[in-house]
Amino acid sequence: MTTAHIHRIATAVPPNDVHRPFVEFAETMLPEGTTRSLFRRMARMSAIEHRYSFVEPVENGDKTWRDREELYVAGAFPTTARRMEVFEKFAPRLAGNALDRLALSEEERRGVTHVIVTSCTGLYAPGLDFDIVRHLGLSTSVERTMIGFMGCYAAINALKAAHYIVRSEPRAKVLVMNLELCTLHLQETEDIEQLLSFLLFADGCAACLIGAEPQGLAIDSFLAVNLPQTSGLITWKIRDGGFDMHLSGQVPTEIKRRLKGVSREVTRGREIADVNLWAVHPGGRTVLDAVEHAMELPEDALRFSRSVLGRFGNMSSATVMFVLADVLAQAQSGQLGCAMSFGPGVTAETMLFHAS
Repeated sequence: MTTAHIHRIATAVPPNDVHRPFVEFAETMLPEGTTRSLFRRMARMSAIEHRYSFVEPVENGDKTWRDREELYVAGAFPTTARRMEVFEKFAPRLAGNALDRLALSEEERRGVTHVIVTSCTGLYAPGLDFDIVRHLGLSTSVERTMIGFMGCYAAINALKAAHYIVRSEPRAKVLVMNLELCTLHLQETEDIEQLLSFLLFADGCAACLIGAEPQGLAIDSFLAVNLPQTSGLITWKIRDGGFDMHLSGQVPTEIKRRLKGVSREVTRGREIADVNLWAVHPGGRTVLDAVEHAMELPEDALRFSRSVLGRFGNMSSATVMFVLADVLAQAQSGQLGCAMSFGPGVTAETMLFHAS
């Protein structure tokens, strides 16, 4: 039976490192005193050093927040329509950067048969799928699939779709893109839990090429694990003032409690020690800690995930692909790996793979 392989992965982020400016801006939405002090402490403990955004902060002499798009103005945060206008302006630019870094040859471009795009932070039509076809000069007969609004685990579902395409059409070449502008959906609020969730998120894009040639990371199998009675812990709703996220502080606790009982299912019966490469979506430091404890992983097992979290933050569906890019760069032939990403449900989408 044909096995699909992730041949290579390219990643891109916008030029603006906004982690510190966003932390300072978010502080201004909270009342001074205990709440603001707690927020500062939690921000310091996030294990995030850098997050990148299309939003370009402008230096002000009075140290108040201002961005070049004048998107986030105190007391007048943008409507959903305005946010979607900005997505349509900046998403194709970020997509182009990732595609250029993927560096497809002319022969590879001619060989692309399918394009799959995931995004939960914006949409327009004709959309990113058409932008990709135009940017690369692909055949107009390329088959296009958009996977929308699935959240952080959408990349695993895109890989699953590519896997089935290559198995059914061994000559197929699938281009997968995961693009998110998470900082487009900052909300004006005094809810500290909501502000802390915003300070995890960043913008990013990953593009990868998948085919049957035995090179790169071979995709072995998939398993979705739904955590019972957790459907209200992660939600993503379209409202008049943008996309409204709820990310409960209970998520790490529930992952730690419920994932422990299904660890052998996740590894398909293999011993944890047999899995050399872990690519867990860094939904936050506490999420990674929860997975490490629930699965009883070695101390350095999540080094790739923790590195991506520190360097880029949480870029929703693109993030696990950033982790897999680091894994691919260091993997040795024959090593077994497990990818895992969490999202609404709460569901863990998992994928076993091995290095060719």
